[in-house]
Amino acid sequence: MSTVTTGIWPAIRVERASLVADLSDLTPEQWATHSLCTDWTIEETVAHLSAAASVGRLRWFRSAIGARFDFALHNRRRLDEQLGATPAETLAILRSKIDSTVRPMGDERAWLGEVVVHGADIRRPLGLPPTTPLSASTAVAEFYASRDFAVPSRTTAAGLRLVADDGPFTAGSDDDPLVTGPTLALVLAMAGRAAFCDELSGPGVATLRDRCSAQ
Repeated sequence: MSTVTTGIWPAIRVERASLVADLSDLTPEQWATHSLCTDWTIEETVAHLSAAASVGRLRWFRSAIGARFDFALHNRRRLDEQLGATPAETLAILRSKIDSTVRPMGDERAWLGEVVVHGADIRRPLGLPPTTPLSASTAVAEFYASRDFAVPSRTTAAGLRLVADDGPFTAGSDDDPLVTGPTLALVLAMAGRAAFCDELSGPGVATLRDRCSAQ
C-alpha cells in the first residue's frame, strides 16, 4: 500500500507549473533539441504533456480505436493538436493545463508519473536540474514498482531490491540484487531511462540498465 496517498493532483499542478517556469526563456535551438523521448523534440514533449491533460476516457478510446491501437500514431495525433504556431504558443497551451484534472483513466499517480518522467526527459538534455519534491518521487516510485501501466515499470524492477537513499521508498526482497540511489533516479530507471542508472549503485544496476535499454 502506498505511503503517499494524498495530494496527488496538487503535486501534478506543482510539476506542471515548475516545468513551465523552467522553459520560459528557451532559445529556438533549445526547443528543437531532442528530449530523452528520442522521437520527440523538447517542444513536442511539452505538447504531449498538454495532450495528456486534455483527453478524457471516452475521447482516448475513440482516438486509440481510430489509430487501430497503434499507440505511437495515437500519441502523435493528440500531440499535434497541442502544438502551437511557435514554441511560446506550445508552452502557453501547457500553462493553460496546469490546473487540469482531465485524464484518460487509471490511478492518479500514473499521471503524476507522466509529468515527472517527461519533465526529466525535457530537463536532462537542456542541462536543467530536477525540481521534483521527494514526496512526489516517492508516490510515483511506489506506483511504478507495483504495476505496469504506461511503462513496464514493475517488469523492469522485478527481481531487484530497490532502496532509495534519500527517502522511504523500497521494493523487492532482501534476497534480490540491490539497487540504491535517489528516489527520482529509481523512478526514471523503472521508466526505462537508462541514463539515470549512472546515479545508482549496487549489484543489480547492470541488470536494471539492460532492462532499460530493452524498453
